[in-house]
Amino acid sequence: MGFKPLSTAIAVAIGLLIWFVIPVPQGVTPEAWHLLALFVGTIAAIIGKALPIGALSIIAVALVALTGVTSNTAAGAIGDALSSFSNSLIWLIGVSIMISRGIIKTGLGARIGYLFIAVWGKKTIGIAYSLALSELILAPVTPSNTARGGGIIHPIMRAIAGSYDSDPEQGTQGRIGRFLALTNYHANPITSAMFITATAPNPLVVKLIADATGAQISLSWGTWALAMLLPGLVGLALMPLVIYRMYPPEIKSTPNASQFAIQRLREMGPITRGEVIMFGVFGVLLLLWAGVPAMVFGAGAAVDPTTTAFVGLSLLLLTGVLTWDDVIREKSAWDTIVWFGALVMMASFLNKLGLIGWFAQSLERSIDQLGMSWMGASALLMLAYLYAHYMFASTTAHITAMFAAFYGAGLALGAPALPWALMMAAASNIMMTLTHYATGTSPVIFGSGYTTLGEWWKAGFVMSVVLIVVWVAVGSAWWKVLGYW
Repeated sequence: MGFKPLSTAIAVAIGLLIWFVIPVPQGVTPEAWHLLALFVGTIAAIIGKALPIGALSIIAVALVALTGVTSNTAAGAIGDALSSFSNSLIWLIGVSIMISRGIIKTGLGARIGYLFIAVWGKKTIGIAYSLALSELILAPVTPSNTARGGGIIHPIMRAIAGSYDSDPEQGTQGRIGRFLALTNYHANPITSAMFITATAPNPLVVKLIADATGAQISLSWGTWALAMLLPGLVGLALMPLVIYRMYPPEIKSTPNASQFAIQRLREMGPITRGEVIMFGVFGVLLLLWAGVPAMVFGAGAAVDPTTTAFVGLSLLLLTGVLTWDDVIREKSAWDTIVWFGALVMMASFLNKLGLIGWFAQSLERSIDQLGMSWMGASALLMLAYLYAHYMFASTTAHITAMFAAFYGAGLALGAPALPWALMMAAASNIMMTLTHYATGTSPVIFGSGYTTLGEWWKAGFVMSVVLIVVWVAVGSAWWKVLGYW
């Protein structure tokens, strides 16, 4: 059987209940309500992991086309169902994941990590900062936060912990492994918040914000990166210290770690042609994404972010750093393009059919009755949105289900559009801290056994509070300096 019977039954039952049993509310069209039934059923199936998210997305596309909830004609319905596959943001993230394969294939990511540890690895806290800085450098061109935190940084962290005989199977995780595992993980949500291309759901946030504001707020790569720079750096600076205080490692001084990293670098040998090319392409991508040509030569020299990604991938293919077989085998990229396209399509049509606006107004009326200022109301909305992630095992499902309505309600209650967009974007990444199933990186690092469930959840909640405070205090002040409000 290709699906989980119980999860599938629950998802189907929820969809049928909304479609046939719950009356269509006043102010909502039947088409919008029926699309909501398909949407909620899809989200429920994603949460219950009835099938892989890509497979569920294919089914969702088929159902939207078959039911005709967006169009009266068969051709129009399938056109609507497939409409988001021409969305440039979807291809930006998919192609960027393909590019990130070069970082792993060439070994550049591991070399960067070992270089930092060779310099700052004489103290345990120095190793933690080295792991965090490695995450930061890799984040702009590694849209799979799981590949970055779990596939590149985590093996380095485990190798270092093992060199100090810190092994969960021996009961010695407290020596250094628990602390490093938690810092390895909690760098991931922070760096994910700092760049549009640092995790797959961020472009979805950009799309939902643009839809909600009629494209008046359309966050560029550079605007996002600049806005998140200072709060992100402060968060990265504080994170190892907070975890060090909560779970201090038994081993404080690690002179052998530097030697270990140097030995690994020797084993890797001289920097290879592939690494040099990958580093050069890395630089080209950052310059183009940051809008440097337009700054220097004028608006006519601007390059679209998705075009930039295709340029980067083309360079890697032309130089042989990546082969077409590498691109074909990058399953996560193709998977992301499929599920991203389907979910963006459904979210877009829920907005076009007026349902998101109706729900946002309902939220607004409920909160308005509390008599709170826009600051208090938006804070309540943001916290409710963020901590609802305890119920989600997918950031994409969470963002798709809740972001547009909560962002729209904040706007209606008087929150300034751009700062509110940035705060909600940050919350969409901070929520990854909470649980051992919060995002793809979580089970990879938690599964290595260095922490107990209680330790993980405690650290996650504390870090969520710390990062909320950082983004509210530092972020809002920084955005004031930048003239964003």
